[in-house]
Amino acid sequence: MIRDTHSLNALIADIRSFVRERWHPLEDQIDRTGEIPEELVDELRRKGYFGWSIPEAYGGLGLTAEELVLCAMELSQASVALRARVGTNTGIGSEALVADGTEEQKSRWLPRMARGELTGCLALTEPDAGSEATNIQTTARREGEHFVLNGTKRFITNAPLADVFTVIARTQDGTRGNNGLTAFFVERGEGLRTGAPYRKMGQAGSPVSDVHFEDCRVPASHIIGGREGVGFQTVMKVLNKQRMHLAALCTGPAIRMLDLAMAHASQRQQFGQAVSSFQLVQGMIADCRTEIYAARSMILDAARARDRGEDVALTASMCKYFASEMCGRVADRCVQMFGGSGYIADFSPIERYYRDVRLFRLYEGTSQIHQLNIAKLALRERAGAAQ
Repeated sequence: MIRDTHSLNALIADIRSFVRERWHPLEDQIDRTGEIPEELVDELRRKGYFGWSIPEAYGGLGLTAEELVLCAMELSQASVALRARVGTNTGIGSEALVADGTEEQKSRWLPRMARGELTGCLALTEPDAGSEATNIQTTARREGEHFVLNGTKRFITNAPLADVFTVIARTQDGTRGNNGLTAFFVERGEGLRTGAPYRKMGQAGSPVSDVHFEDCRVPASHIIGGREGVGFQTVMKVLNKQRMHLAALCTGPAIRMLDLAMAHASQRQQFGQAVSSFQLVQGMIADCRTEIYAARSMILDAARARDRGEDVALTASMCKYFASEMCGRVADRCVQMFGGSGYIADFSPIERYYRDVRLFRLYEGTSQIHQLNIAKLALRERAGAAQ
C-alpha cells in the first residue's frame, strides 16, 4: 500500500514519464508489428508494474482500489496494448488468488506474477457463455487427486502468452446456472492449448485467442481457495473490482484523445483562424471534458467505497457502463475534430485510438448487460429499503 501522498505522486509521475517518453514513440511500430519489444516488457518488470494490486506480502505494491485506478488512468493514456500487457496481472489474472486463494497458493504464484515472471489471464467466456456467464460448458471431472478439464474458452486476453490461467469449470454433473462452478488455477502444460491470436479491429499488441482443454489434468490442490462449487462467487469478486479498474482504463484513453484533438484544433487553421475558435468545435471539447470529469469522479467514489469495505456491485457496474460508453463518445468527437485527417492512419494516432477503444463496450459485460444489472440491483436495493 502507498502510505503517503508523496510516494503515490512519485509513482504517478514515473508512469506519466514512461508513457510519454518510452511508449508513445513506439505506438506506430507496435500497431504495425503487433508485438511489444521485449526490452520494454523488461522495463515494466523492473518498475514493478505487474504487481500493483498484489499484496506487499507477496512482492507487489499492494495498491488500494483508489490508488490502483489513479495509476490506471495514467498508464492507459497510451495505446491499449500497454495496459493489456500488465493489466491481467494487476487485475483479472491475479485477483482470484488475492481474493480467495489459500496461503500456499498465494505464496506459490503471486510473487512470480508480481515480478512479471508469469503472465496470468482469466478464462471465463465460452462460445455459449458470454453475456450469460453462468452457461459454462467446460467440465472438470474428478479422478483421485486430480481433475480432468475439457472444454473451450473464447476471447481470452493474453491467452497466447499466458503462463497461468484462472479457469471456471463445472465440477458437478446436472447443475445449471452458477451452481456447481469451481475456480481452478491452471499452469500451461499438457492438455492446455491456446489458439492462434485473432485478427482484430484494433488493440494490436494485445493478443487474444481461444483456450482449449483436452483431458487437461489439474491437481485438486489447484482449486482456488480449496473449495468446490463456489467458483462463480470468486469470479464475481474479481469482476466487481476489475470493472472499476477497467472504467479507469477507459478514462485514460479519453484523456489522451481529447488532448490530441485539442492540440490539433489549436494548430489547424481554417477560414483564417484556429479550428478551436469555432463554437461547434468548442461544444465538442466541452462535452468531452465534462464526461471525462464525470467518469473520473464516479470511479474514485466507487474505489473509495470499496476501500471502506462497502458492497460495490452496483457502483462498479455503473462505472464500467458509463466510462466505456463515454470513451466511445469522446473517440467519435475527437475524430470529428480532426476532420479528414482523423480517418487517415498516416496522419494521426486518433484513428488507431478510435479502433482500440471500441472493444471497451463489449468485454467484461456489454453495455446492455450492465444496463440490466444496474436496473436489477437498483430495484433490489429499493425493495430492501422499503422493508
